[in-house]
Amino acid sequence: MPHMEALLNTVVPVALVVASGYLLGRRLPMDLTTLSRLTLYLLVPALILDSMYRAEFTREGLWGLVLGFALTYGALYLLIGTTGRLLGLSREAAKGLLVCGLFPNSGNMGLSLTLFALGEEGLRRAVVYFVLSSVVMFGLGPAFIRGGGLKEGFLFTLRLPLFYALFLGLLLRALDLTLPFRLDEGVRLMGQAAIPVLLLTLGMQMAKTPFRVGAFEGVASALRLLFAPLVAYGVGALLGLPRLEHQVLVLQSATPVAVNAFLLTKEFGGDALRVARSVVVSTFLAFLTVPLVLYLLGVR
Repeated sequence: MPHMEALLNTVVPVALVVASGYLLGRRLPMDLTTLSRLTLYLLVPALILDSMYRAEFTREGLWGLVLGFALTYGALYLLIGTTGRLLGLSREAAKGLLVCGLFPNSGNMGLSLTLFALGEEGLRRAVVYFVLSSVVMFGLGPAFIRGGGLKEGFLFTLRLPLFYALFLGLLLRALDLTLPFRLDEGVRLMGQAAIPVLLLTLGMQMAKTPFRVGAFEGVASALRLLFAPLVAYGVGALLGLPRLEHQVLVLQSATPVAVNAFLLTKEFGGDALRVARSVVVSTFLAFLTVPLVLYLLGVR
């Protein structure tokens, strides 16, 4: 019973905020583009800066998490590509499956779940995973989806402030500088607003997308919610990651398809409708699979 209570204490607060956004999105017209830009260009960078400024990593744990992320992504790329070929998917559908499988919701849902499940120290490590997945999503994603060059994708990435926030936070931490006039508290206040706004935006997006389960959505959700955390668990065990880094790697890998996967597909081409349905289906199913992952990770 205490274990079940711990799981509910992690999942229910997240579900409450997402459900609130869903109900609001059903009843009132909301400008999701403005909300997305607010979080992407201000609130999430503030969260990253604050997390890096206050972080206490061991070098082994940090590099282990980076290596674990890279190996997990490499293994997933091979697994999803093989799945697409075995299913005989068209080039466009296979690309959509890769987008769904490789772009986790490590921001909207992952940061929230990690905070509730593993506390502030877990959140600081989850931010590292989030930034790495953002590099892949925003750096390589547009080029991959559009079929353009890596240079274009890299230049797009450099326009996003979250990476500058990451480097500034690490620099301040490395130099052990104290910000004047308690500016760090102002940054922290903005960062704390990121998670509820991200979850509300996710709920509003779900309210605008029909819930429909087909073969594509089922396979995409299974790859994202079941196979991805299994791969991450195996990679973490193989590398011998510290317990907290291992838990973060698996939990972030167990999140549903990112809303940004749909936004990028819609912006740069591809089967946006299938990806949008996969976002909704996998997000609903995540409230069933994530408690199982938390249980297996021994979160108490």
